[in-house]
Amino acid sequence: MRWYYAVAVAVLVALSGCATSGGLGNFGAETGVRETPAGAVRVPYTSVISYYGYAEPGAQPDAVINGRDHWFIYLWVPVVAPEVGVRMISPVPEGTEPQEGDFVAASYADGSATDPDTFFDTWIALERATAIVNPGDIRDAVATTPWLTLASNDDSSEMPPQPSGSQYNSLLRVTADAEPLVRGLYRIAFTTYRSGPVQGTFLAQVGAPIELPGTVVARDIETLLAAIEE
Repeated sequence: MRWYYAVAVAVLVALSGCATSGGLGNFGAETGVRETPAGAVRVPYTSVISYYGYAEPGAQPDAVINGRDHWFIYLWVPVVAPEVGVRMISPVPEGTEPQEGDFVAASYADGSATDPDTFFDTWIALERATAIVNPGDIRDAVATTPWLTLASNDDSSEMPPQPSGSQYNSLLRVTADAEPLVRGLYRIAFTTYRSGPVQGTFLAQVGAPIELPGTVVARDIETLLAAIEE
């Protein structure tokens, strides 16, 4: 599977207990965070899905929004979630390798071997389709549904810096207290905040503090629907 079409179909609970990924360290939740003199202490997400991708030179974006090329990763969440976290890093940190159960684009191996040092300034957003609450709504409504942006992030001090030394990797968290995380279709939009192409290896992760049975993730709608029907 190439990074620019369906890449992943997964149940988040299949990765329950896996809250770390090599050099990224713990992926901690907002729920239950404790502030200490040394900083915030977070309980790691108990459910994490990882996707290793490669943004290939010249690949066509899923959309152009406000003059910037955007790509989407779709999520079907069939239950109410107390919190969802998303983070993305580029390039994939040295020594961080896909593990059993992770999702890996077919182009990733080639990209990590031939283009390991190229990276982009990640920008991510988590969005919800406001007109879709059932799987049967997806095919007919996905092209016209309004998308509500729940949160976005450009630069996160919690993420490791890029090879340039700048902390341009991204992390966001959305709790049900801030935005209703209802049953429905979501997507992760990603691009680069700065000018220049979206090119290089990247690792994206979605985390939750509890199991979310039946959640699936894919880079295109047809694969998402096939996974939901399984």
